[in-house]
Amino acid sequence: MNAEALSQHAEATIARGSKSFAAAARLFAPDTRQSAVLLYAWCRHCDDLIDGQELGFGQHGGGGHPALARLEQATREVYANRRPADPAFAALREVVRRHDIPARYPLDHLAGFRMDVEGRHYRRFEDTLEYCYHVAGVVGVMMAMVMGVRDEATLHRACDQGIAFQLTNIARDIVEDAQNERIYLPADWLEQEGLSATTLTEPAQRPALARLAARLVDAAEPYYASAYDGLAALPLRSAWSIATARLVYRQIGVKVTTAGPAAWDARVGTTALDKLRLVGLGGLQALASRTMAVSARPAGLWTRGDGAAARRADGATLP
Repeated sequence: MNAEALSQHAEATIARGSKSFAAAARLFAPDTRQSAVLLYAWCRHCDDLIDGQELGFGQHGGGGHPALARLEQATREVYANRRPADPAFAALREVVRRHDIPARYPLDHLAGFRMDVEGRHYRRFEDTLEYCYHVAGVVGVMMAMVMGVRDEATLHRACDQGIAFQLTNIARDIVEDAQNERIYLPADWLEQEGLSATTLTEPAQRPALARLAARLVDAAEPYYASAYDGLAALPLRSAWSIATARLVYRQIGVKVTTAGPAAWDARVGTTALDKLRLVGLGGLQALASRTMAVSARPAGLWTRGDGAAARRADGATLP
């Protein structure tokens, strides 16, 4: 697949996969946008395969899950400098070649899908945060590298934004996830509300569910705050895009908490008018970041390397 066809494939993927990310990605400079969209295409392909949306695999297959094994093998082949036939992996290869992204980051992302297919149990909030790192925080790290970031402090901020996004997603999708036998809420939080996996989706439990969702949204706030301070290290157009994405996802969390027990009557999202307003506000925040003083990253935030799986060191890159 030539570069133009690869780009068209990635654009089509983002158009049908995420309206929120697609809106924010339009604000990148052209070269950055192309790499970001290519990376998104690979992430979406992996997600769809594991969810069985394309090849018909079930959601829980244990360690021998065939789709996951194929994804892991294909990712390692990218780093062995083999040319993939699959457009999604051709996209990953192009991004890795352009931005010298270490293999540990795509593999850490796939480790999040392994947590899903193995039915990982999340006992404490720290366990949930480790999951958030793998499925979203590490994507933030890779996106930051696409924007030219290499310093660890800013990569931590990018990871924080991904974690905040995922906490918001979990709050919004509690019922849908539970219906698919995926529960990301910490078991000790459920116990405090007198809930279990079998009672979580009962309509009578919606007030307790609303309290748990609000708790997740509150827990995301310091991660959103940390991500805001990372804007200063990004090129202006990248800062505009990331600020907008931050505002859009944070608004989803606000809507979930405002809706209370009714939050799961219909999927919560942002309107076109919301997005237009937040694009403008994101631009103002990006401009303000050029001169703002950056505070220290808040103490106590989950940090890359805190989880056992995140400590794997595989620093291979493409030649």
